[in-house]
Amino acid sequence: MMTFLSRFFRRKTPPGVTSLLSARRPFSATATSPSKLRSKYSFVPPPSLHPQPPNRSTIFQPEPEFKVRKVSKPPYRPPSSLERSSPPLRSDVPFDFRFSYTESNPKTRPIGLREPKYSPFGPGRLDRVWTGVCAPAVDPKVGSAGIDGELEEKRRVTRDRVQGEPLTNAERKAIVERCQRHKTKRQINLGRDGLTHNMLNDIHNHWKHAEGVRIKCMGVPTVNMKNVCTQLEDKTFGKIIHRHGGQLVLYRGRNYSTKERPVIPLMLWKPQEPVYPRLIKTTIDGLSIDETKEMRKRGLSVSALTKLAKNGYYGSLIPMVRDAFICDELVRIDCKGLPKTDYKKLGCKLRDLVPCVLVTFEKEQIVIWRGENYKPAEGGYFLEERELYDDDLSLGNEQSNTDYNSGDSDEE
Repeated sequence: MMTFLSRFFRRKTPPGVTSLLSARRPFSATATSPSKLRSKYSFVPPPSLHPQPPNRSTIFQPEPEFKVRKVSKPPYRPPSSLERSSPPLRSDVPFDFRFSYTESNPKTRPIGLREPKYSPFGPGRLDRVWTGVCAPAVDPKVGSAGIDGELEEKRRVTRDRVQGEPLTNAERKAIVERCQRHKTKRQINLGRDGLTHNMLNDIHNHWKHAEGVRIKCMGVPTVNMKNVCTQLEDKTFGKIIHRHGGQLVLYRGRNYSTKERPVIPLMLWKPQEPVYPRLIKTTIDGLSIDETKEMRKRGLSVSALTKLAKNGYYGSLIPMVRDAFICDELVRIDCKGLPKTDYKKLGCKLRDLVPCVLVTFEKEQIVIWRGENYKPAEGGYFLEERELYDDDLSLGNEQSNTDYNSGDSDEE
């Protein structure tokens, strides 16, 4: 009997019968799953394992609070010269608007303009008239004599009001420490264009977040650091509390308020520089044509006093030239790699600050002549690389803080 049953189960079922049986079977997990555990053990999970939706009637639901929707800030739109619908912007800042305050001299008048008198602030965006060089605080047609003295007095009063009580040594050192490189990356770079008009707005934006701002000076303006420091304090109403080489820390003042910051309109483009008289003349005053040519040849053959690097610090250049004129009448400065406009501006500054006579700019060199009957300047030969602003210094050091000890205190 057992052998018969074993033979019966070993027989293969016909394929037609298999398909019929599979069609009659109900759908189960074994048809889709290769595992036979479910069909073998027929495990049914208890109801506690089934996720049940929560009963809303038994759960306490607090009343929805009214949420104030935050008004989204409109996207920033840069100023455009095409926007003329708004009225002209009025600024009560008591000084003339210029593109560069350190690289332009108001006393030097140009001999011509390179472009029409289009205002770089945009047409109809400022209530000041553009003269081709600057936008004066007072209309030139209405201005009277002595107006410069009134504006200077107004700037002094405003600066004293903003500064308030002077800083103590501990406060000054704390602000300077917070402005160092290892503390913050906020910095303003002052390059070949010097202190530009739009840079004033950048300084006030930095003063929103900190009491002091670090300014790094490079290139041509560093020849006359006294002028840079004076213009920074005069135009921003701040105070320089630290200087090390070309690095400055400008303090905003005790009574400074971001809500009462001055209105400074932005320049939309850089205006063309006006035409000034030529720096190099055909013949040097007091010499003939042949003597001038011979001096230019000798000047290019003398050994170079120094080689200037691009965007470097030139604070010691004027003392070096003054010392060299004690022994030699011709001095050559190597300017290879510098833009042509840079070494021309350097020559103009050397002519006014040393003083000296410009001989030539050929082959990227500055050749200067000390002139006839040369007398060395008294004092101010060496520039201090670092200035201290402590209150307990001697009287001489306090006086040097006001003059910035730049080696050219006797020259303007």
